[in-house]
Amino acid sequence: MSCLSLLGCVSLCTLAFASSALAQTPIPLPAIDVTSQAGGSLVSPNTATARRDIERTPGAVEVVPDTAFKNGPAQTIKDMLDWVPGVFAQPKWGDDTRLSIRGSGLSRNFHLRSIQLYMDGIPINTADGYGDFQEIDPTAYRYVEVYKGANALRFGANSLGGAINFVMPTGRDASLFDGRVDAGRFGYAKTQASTGGARGPFDYFVTASAQRADGFRDHSDGQALRGSANVGYQFSPDAETRFYLNANTVRQRIPGAVTKSSALNAPETAAAGNVTGDWQRNIDTLRVANKTTLRFGPTTVDVGVFAVDRHLMHPIFQWLDYRYQDYGAFARATDDRLIGGFRNRLIAGVNLHNGTVDNQQFTNLPGAMKGALQSSSLDTSRNLSAYLEDSFFFLPNVAVVAGTQFLHATRDRRDRFLANGDQSGRASFDIWSPKIGLLWDVDPGWQVFGNISRSAEVPSFGENTFANVALSSLQAQTATTYEIGTRGRRSDVTWDLAVYRAEIRNELQCLTAPATPGACNVTNADRTVHQGIEAGLGVAFLEALFAAQDRVWFNLAYTYNDFFFDGDARYGNNKLPGAPPHSIRAEVLYKHENGFYAGPNIEWVPQAYFVDNANQVSTDPYALLNFKIGYDRGTGWSGYIEARNLLDTRYIASTSIAETANAASALFEPGTGRAIYGGLRYRM
Repeated sequence: MSCLSLLGCVSLCTLAFASSALAQTPIPLPAIDVTSQAGGSLVSPNTATARRDIERTPGAVEVVPDTAFKNGPAQTIKDMLDWVPGVFAQPKWGDDTRLSIRGSGLSRNFHLRSIQLYMDGIPINTADGYGDFQEIDPTAYRYVEVYKGANALRFGANSLGGAINFVMPTGRDASLFDGRVDAGRFGYAKTQASTGGARGPFDYFVTASAQRADGFRDHSDGQALRGSANVGYQFSPDAETRFYLNANTVRQRIPGAVTKSSALNAPETAAAGNVTGDWQRNIDTLRVANKTTLRFGPTTVDVGVFAVDRHLMHPIFQWLDYRYQDYGAFARATDDRLIGGFRNRLIAGVNLHNGTVDNQQFTNLPGAMKGALQSSSLDTSRNLSAYLEDSFFFLPNVAVVAGTQFLHATRDRRDRFLANGDQSGRASFDIWSPKIGLLWDVDPGWQVFGNISRSAEVPSFGENTFANVALSSLQAQTATTYEIGTRGRRSDVTWDLAVYRAEIRNELQCLTAPATPGACNVTNADRTVHQGIEAGLGVAFLEALFAAQDRVWFNLAYTYNDFFFDGDARYGNNKLPGAPPHSIRAEVLYKHENGFYAGPNIEWVPQAYFVDNANQVSTDPYALLNFKIGYDRGTGWSGYIEARNLLDTRYIASTSIAETANAASALFEPGTGRAIYGGLRYRM
């Protein structure tokens, strides 16, 4: 589908949504003046304030409240983001997930790249760009902010995928006690409890959870202990400081990728080498941070610092022993005032994120025993970004938004194992990422937006190879993205719609190395294109069936992906492997005014996708039928029962990517079989 076809499609969809929307009574969006909610936190706003703030962005962004994911098992990041169009999140094993937004990091099937993850603004990713999902506890957060692509300007906007920020409650919006117990098939069990409160200028929130699972597949058992806390102090209504703490201990076995035949015919079977070598990913982390917010009339200033200590113990094809020490700081000023009778909102900020990795790799002997040292280096990453964004309202309800971001990044490796030659080296990157957009508040409940933006992604250490003191030949991945869309809310209709086209240079591809399972060879593609449609819709119908305020909701999240090489010397215009052309989540859910809800939902991938650049091997289409029933009034006791994959469908959930694949290629991660989960929760 061409860019013009995409634009035409979204224009027709926008008109259709608009016609439906105008027939409804509007619900006003929150005012956009910079104010704090009475009695709330200035540093960490509540869900309504966060939604108000994020909707000032002239692009595809979203706030996902905890009510959207805590009424189920809430095991993985997929449970949190499954209803966000454009987000492709598929489970692999344990809490690990293959995550991509608009095709970001499309070929990466281990760790995370191309999306920046944050906990309350504290980076989860390491300074060189890698990230893991095991430290994310869905039951700990009040809401999740999703910034797609360069719409994540405030976080540095240095990747195609953008940023995701997981935000905890504070003592000013948390329950005095909130506890839950969840259990289900494949040995899944989890307990979680939190408490929060405020007294005068002080407030606190503490949450902790313990989880274990045998796993659907052989050799996929794991357990985790996670805890988070924040403590705030308000000096005045215009000054607040808040301290954050996060700690995790995760122990997880890895079943590994297998052939397509094995994944579909014996999905519980683990890769033989993973069992022999007892492959694992074990993580201990500790994060501390402070954020302070000061308000001076129309100007608000946020400043903060953070430090992260992480130990990765990762026996795979080698025994990886990595110790990460990351630290950083940020400052952000927002000025919202009238200039010459016109409203103007200026945002300026700077982010510093540095870190070192004490990197040692040993032979992995049977039973995950450390053997001889195979490599050792000290890897240092430095990232400094500065950004500026101005929204000028040349009409009371229309703003032109222009901004830019500058990123200076260095990657420095000091090789300490010279038996195989000196792999030391240094690479440096200086990249500008401008952006211009338009935001039109058609009415208090309806927005139309568009933007043109540039994004950039610096190779991580896993993608930098230094040999004979020569710098890596890899280039930074850059993209120019064109985007238009609309979002809105009415009493019985909600919608989000965006269409985009990203023209990419030097896309970083992580291509699985057949001789070394668990590793990949990284290369730059020449020119590639990622374009697509992201549509979310909620419609209420059949109202007042059994009570005055009950209704049935139809919810839909649809993603169209059209990713391809653009005249590549080797692959021509082949499809880029790794993501389905169509992805559909749909639900019919009855909601009663007393808190009862029930209904089926489906996850449907109607068309297979390729797993290799040569387009020789693909997955299979699949459809999963699920059902949930529960009761939740927002306080007191609540509970749920949820059945997933009711028909016990065998399917491919995730894949690695290769240059050329065949029937013997071990690239496939099977999806989980039929499972039933249940949980009880009590809130005071």
